[in-house]
Amino acid sequence: MTRAELFGQIQKKNSFLCVGLDTDLNKIPKHLLNTEDPIFEFNKRIIDATAQYAVAYKPNIAFYEAYGVKGWQSLEKTIAYIPKDIFILADAKRGDIGNTSKMYAKAFLENMNCDAITVAPYMGEDSVKPFLEFDNKWVILLALTSNAGGKDFQNLELTQGGELYEEVLRKSQEWGTTDQLMYVVGATRAEALTNIRKIVPDHFLLVPGVGAQGGSLKDVAQYGMNNQCGLLVNSSRGIIYASQEEDFAEVAEEKARELQLEMQQYLSEFL
Repeated sequence: MTRAELFGQIQKKNSFLCVGLDTDLNKIPKHLLNTEDPIFEFNKRIIDATAQYAVAYKPNIAFYEAYGVKGWQSLEKTIAYIPKDIFILADAKRGDIGNTSKMYAKAFLENMNCDAITVAPYMGEDSVKPFLEFDNKWVILLALTSNAGGKDFQNLELTQGGELYEEVLRKSQEWGTTDQLMYVVGATRAEALTNIRKIVPDHFLLVPGVGAQGGSLKDVAQYGMNNQCGLLVNSSRGIIYASQEEDFAEVAEEKARELQLEMQQYLSEFL
């Protein structure tokens, strides 16, 4: 999916909602455990309920790897089921030496045909570049994450000035363009968005942490939006696990609709 196509979906749906598919058999409604493929059945019903409000889906790969071959089969079916005009983001957090990254890229961007993959930049340019070799595909680099431990390294002061996450933002722009690179910025770090936008004014940002993790959607929109929105705000638990009863899909739809309406307001106000 190109940048123009993604922005077109944002405009069409008045939404920049990404729904995280972190599907855990211990958390899905119990009646689904009797189906042939409980993970896919859950995902299918969540997608059916939320597709009119979501511009992206983000399967967290760990939740599928954990179940071995069956989990990978559920993931494959889930990706195939997502409507073709919706952005598919593999939250895999890969990143290794060149040949290994090349195989990770082939797996997710070619064979699974995802639009994007999250990548850890710690090993530098040659670990990221293989992911950038696919046309109309995206690399989403971890920059400033919402977990408490992220501060252990990401906010370290550098001898040349600035913090480590800022150097990730600056240096990585030498590797790819605004049509290839996005960045992960946690919603609970919204106070940094003004500074981040000074460094990467035109890139899309993937923003987890709204909802269950306590991030403010208004702050993210106010300080992170650019002239093409430039945001994909993810909600996982706050939507998919809003109910664990038989009405889970209906409740998920309500939660997605609530976020979409709030996003529509901010698109009108800040864009």
